[in-house]
Amino acid sequence: MSSRAERTFVGDWLWTVDRTLLAALGALMLAGLVFLMAGGPPVAERLGLSPFHFVNRQVLYLIPAVMILVAVSFLPLRLVRRLALLVYVAAIALCVLALHFGPEIKGAHRWIQFGPLGIQPSEFVKPAFVILAAWAFSEGARRRDMPGALLALLLLPATIAPLILQPDFGQTMLIAITWCGLFFVAGLHWLWVVGLGGFGMVGVGLAYKLLPHVRDRFERFMSKDSGDSFQVATALDSFTKGGWLGRGPGEGTIKRVLPDAHTDFIFSVTGEEFGIVVCLAVLALFAFIVLRGLALAHRSEDTFIRLAVTGLVLMFGLQACINMMVNVHLMPAKGMTLPFVSYGGSSLLSLALGMGFLIALTRRRPRAEMLDRLQRTRP
Repeated sequence: MSSRAERTFVGDWLWTVDRTLLAALGALMLAGLVFLMAGGPPVAERLGLSPFHFVNRQVLYLIPAVMILVAVSFLPLRLVRRLALLVYVAAIALCVLALHFGPEIKGAHRWIQFGPLGIQPSEFVKPAFVILAAWAFSEGARRRDMPGALLALLLLPATIAPLILQPDFGQTMLIAITWCGLFFVAGLHWLWVVGLGGFGMVGVGLAYKLLPHVRDRFERFMSKDSGDSFQVATALDSFTKGGWLGRGPGEGTIKRVLPDAHTDFIFSVTGEEFGIVVCLAVLALFAFIVLRGLALAHRSEDTFIRLAVTGLVLMFGLQACINMMVNVHLMPAKGMTLPFVSYGGSSLLSLALGMGFLIALTRRRPRAEMLDRLQRTRP
């Protein structure tokens, strides 16, 4: 262990990061591997792969993910903003390229191939978007000559336009809700809340009318007789079979017929094999990360840090809530992963980037923050 007297690079980092938040994220990653050992093998066998194919690949993704999280957490505030801008521009460009050159998967062009490696660029847009929107709002509040609110307003359609064209309604909704949350925290008047809420309802209505797959999901959610609701019905049945304490690791049967048991519906597999008690513990872990992040944001005097941390934990918590609500049939299916638990390389790496931003922004750095404020207030 490093002591406070040790003035080393790693020692300073260890004593300035929020270690409880870091430990909670580590626990979530380890839990994800355990749950994937339950949900991954049946899917791999159906696809003719080795039983632990998805588990092994998740470990391979997890290694660079941890490296990204730790490396980004070392960054000062200025480099956090610059990295976010670089990631945002690259990810949006790749989203546009995916529309024209990406493979069509389930009726959408969300992926782009680099040889054997497939990347979903919209995943990397999310954490970068939060940082840039927080910067725009904070600069607008700090400088009267800076049209920060206008920049943030323009940033939203520029971000969601390529996602709508893919189409990716789930990610679009997640980004839009997070942006509204940032707008509210930045001092949004209640009239804007009503206006944005109405605009969002119009957007949902248009998506229902114009996008067949969105309409099908809503109809399957509202009525079991309107179409194929096999996955949602089967996922809901897994909690009934698992009960409070579960049937035991490896004893579940629902995962053998559930197509997305390793991704979208891994929470259901967890419910059957480990029980509702473990599911509630996972829910509590997500809640702790969100509440801890909000508490750290509240303590900060820097507007940018307060907005960025709030946006990052809001997006993280919303994504987890959407996935779990789909699993218990409280929302239409969205095709959204459970953070750090579901299988997926792009999702895991982008979440590591976002949580790296979060750790970097919540580090205790009074001397650096003072110098940064002095430099920014100089004429």
